[in-house]
Amino acid sequence: MQEITRLFDFPYYQLKKYNLEKSLISKVNGKWIAASTQEYIDKANAISRGLLRMGVAKNDKIAVISMTNRTEWNIVDIGILQVGAQNVPIYPTISQQDYEYVLKHSESKYCFVSCTEVLDKINEIKNNVPSLKGVFSFDEIDNCRNWNEVLKLGADKANQAEVEERKENVTSDDLATLIYTSGTTGRPKGVMLSHNNVVSNVIDSEKRVPLRKGESKALSFLPVCHIFERMILYLYQYCGIEIYFAESLEKMTDNLKEVRPNVMTAVPRLYEKVYDKIVAKGSELKGIKKALFFWAIDLGLKYEPYGANGWWYEQKLKLARKLIFSKWQEALGGNLELMVSGSAALQPRLTRIFSAAGMPIMEGYGLTETSPVIAVNCKHNAGFRVGTVGRIIENVEVKIAKDGEILAKGPNIMQGYYKDPEKTSEVMTGDFFHTGDIGEIDSDGFLKITDRKKEMFKTSGGKYVAPALIENQLKQSRFIEQIMVVGEGEKMPAALIQPDFEFLKEWGKRHDLDFDNMSNVVSNEKVMARYQEEVDHANAHFAKWEKVKQFRLTSDTWTIDGGHLTPTMKLKRKVIKEIYLDLYNDIYKH
Repeated sequence: MQEITRLFDFPYYQLKKYNLEKSLISKVNGKWIAASTQEYIDKANAISRGLLRMGVAKNDKIAVISMTNRTEWNIVDIGILQVGAQNVPIYPTISQQDYEYVLKHSESKYCFVSCTEVLDKINEIKNNVPSLKGVFSFDEIDNCRNWNEVLKLGADKANQAEVEERKENVTSDDLATLIYTSGTTGRPKGVMLSHNNVVSNVIDSEKRVPLRKGESKALSFLPVCHIFERMILYLYQYCGIEIYFAESLEKMTDNLKEVRPNVMTAVPRLYEKVYDKIVAKGSELKGIKKALFFWAIDLGLKYEPYGANGWWYEQKLKLARKLIFSKWQEALGGNLELMVSGSAALQPRLTRIFSAAGMPIMEGYGLTETSPVIAVNCKHNAGFRVGTVGRIIENVEVKIAKDGEILAKGPNIMQGYYKDPEKTSEVMTGDFFHTGDIGEIDSDGFLKITDRKKEMFKTSGGKYVAPALIENQLKQSRFIEQIMVVGEGEKMPAALIQPDFEFLKEWGKRHDLDFDNMSNVVSNEKVMARYQEEVDHANAHFAKWEKVKQFRLTSDTWTIDGGHLTPTMKLKRKVIKEIYLDLYNDIYKH
């Protein structure tokens, strides 16, 4: 079997080992349309030939921007990489200014877009990007060249020998992609990842994601412009897994039922939403059914892996799976054996409850700069521990600095930030990358993340507060959709809270409250009193100086488009504070 050293080696490896009839599957006009491994490679080669005829040189940058994951993205990705150029994936919903900045900074020559929504943004700024020679769309759009033009341009195989020569000249240490981090502050930074950075991470992570090779199905919906999902897609290709691309987050439930996948990856926010929906449905049950539902949940919340709770617990769990959890499984397609979570901290209760339901969530940890996986839980070899991000993967070394920061070293560490040696040197000490996260490694080698170094703050009393821990505790409340703990340099911690408006409306109905106008709701005395109960309940877990002493509710939803959240749903703390400065000042009487 050939050795895989570059990202475009994955489809060829799949062809030799699995030769799938269905390699990449997207929904087109209501039907699932599959591309075989052979078709995937043939089209990628046509793209490569077309790009060569368009004058694309080694190390040229080509941007790819798609609202959803789709077959075309992967074909274009391989087509770009084979000619020694670099794929610059861009998150579709960032601002026009950020589009302009990334395209200019990367000096992108061409741009592939998915649809009208992305094209409109590009058209607004393309004249400000001197390097940009042309834009192609995946969808058929008037007044825009279609990606099929590149395929047609590459239909003649006369220059395939040139493609092969370009491929030969790509080494594992060559730059493969520039990924611009959304960053919670400042301008996006272009993370330079080589072929080897990502290939090594795929191969070292594969041992932790036990998939039934050549026979499993995956559902992909996390944005592929992020390295987490992108690495996972290469991993699926490596393992001969059929990849179905979800239509959208809204159609997730339908797609799960249609595809019936064995594996999927998600961010904690999605698992939270799935769980909240299930609990909301359970709350509508009556009598014995309702009692059984909440008995199963209570049981699930006590779950420990490897039968640690003893024989009697396992017997009760079998019954709960038969009566209750089997329905959860069915709602998610019926075949899910494994879910992987990354990008932010997963609440331990979700790990427990989904594992109890027979659909374990394996939490991992990493950053764009680490391609991304540093550590991940795994059911095999006693490698699963609730509340941790698992053991460090092979070939990666982690050490904890004196101030508790996690430092990582290995073949997965980025080459640096593009055109920014200064920022690069700020995060590197020798071969070790500074993650900006605080953590500890227990005696069994499990890594636990305790906070973001940059997010910790001191109150005016000189006490350190770790906001993420408090926020995670409070987000377990069904009343709370998003929360940000504040208080740097102030006398006490406080919180800005975005209510879960759907749940709040339901609660309002039961308490004869009319919630037509949200701005009245968030200052309603009964509502505030109810939220105070939730805050008091969470505060019981924290030391006196960490307790949230005051809070304010916001009347609008925190969104990516609104600037509150990064594309991976992390809080943009500075922005949120600016947006709600009046509430902040009201708390601290500034």
